[in-house]
Amino acid sequence: MSIVDTDHADTANDARHGLMSWEAAAAALLALSAVVLFGLGTTFPQVRAFGYGPMLLALVVAWSANRRFARDLSIITGCLALISAISVEADISWTNIARMGLVLSTVVVGPWLVTRYVFGDDTIKFPLRRGQPWSRLEWAWLAFVVVTAWAVLPQYFLRTGVYQNWPPITGWSEILRLFFGVNAVGIWDELFFICTVFALLRKHFTFWTANAFTTVIFVSFLWELGYRSIGPLLTIPFALVQAFIFTRTKSLPYTVTVHLLFDALVFLTIVHAHHPQTLPIFFGV
Repeated sequence: MSIVDTDHADTANDARHGLMSWEAAAAALLALSAVVLFGLGTTFPQVRAFGYGPMLLALVVAWSANRRFARDLSIITGCLALISAISVEADISWTNIARMGLVLSTVVVGPWLVTRYVFGDDTIKFPLRRGQPWSRLEWAWLAFVVVTAWAVLPQYFLRTGVYQNWPPITGWSEILRLFFGVNAVGIWDELFFICTVFALLRKHFTFWTANAFTTVIFVSFLWELGYRSIGPLLTIPFALVQAFIFTRTKSLPYTVTVHLLFDALVFLTIVHAHHPQTLPIFFGV
């Protein structure tokens, strides 16, 4: 068994469905619905409603093929449907922060409560790995993330102009709200996409298959959030690696730390884009 499979050694008796299975078809349809709802639907609002078609078809296929799998896919589907009911485009108004906070908290707490106390399933976990210090390789990866984000993110945000997808910040109140929003969403990304979506899919597929489906959904969400233009060239590798890191380290705090360091550079880049003379820490842009 490969190293990325050890996280699920205790569920070795669970079936791992291949790409040519009805279960994979249902998961692919759900991923397609995310692309339409959050990706294409953001760029072309007139097609957004069509995203619910493959979502419903995914449920039909799943329940026709495998009730155990369908139960887990239905949880993910319900969460995506709830998220699609609001706009997740960058908006740091207090009203939007409250709305997003309520919905995004619900799709993390809800699946955990349902799977744990209704289905008696502990698949959704938030491992802390207490008492195990981070290795030299893990510390080195954090340094790599900071340097890479510092070098790449300003080029992406400023040269493509996608920083304009975030609202202009003119005062300390807006800067603090932006900082809070970027970090809150970063933490939520790991709690939902990795600990919930990836974990539920991982029960039924191989690591990389589950990771690929999760990545499509995650990157679609990030598109609506504001990571557009060539953003997927950055967010796809990031999403794939985050699932690997979580599975390899079995540490949510470490995985979140990686994400927050990346997001710290996102925050600084957006501030720099709006106030380049105030925060001259990037070069060549």
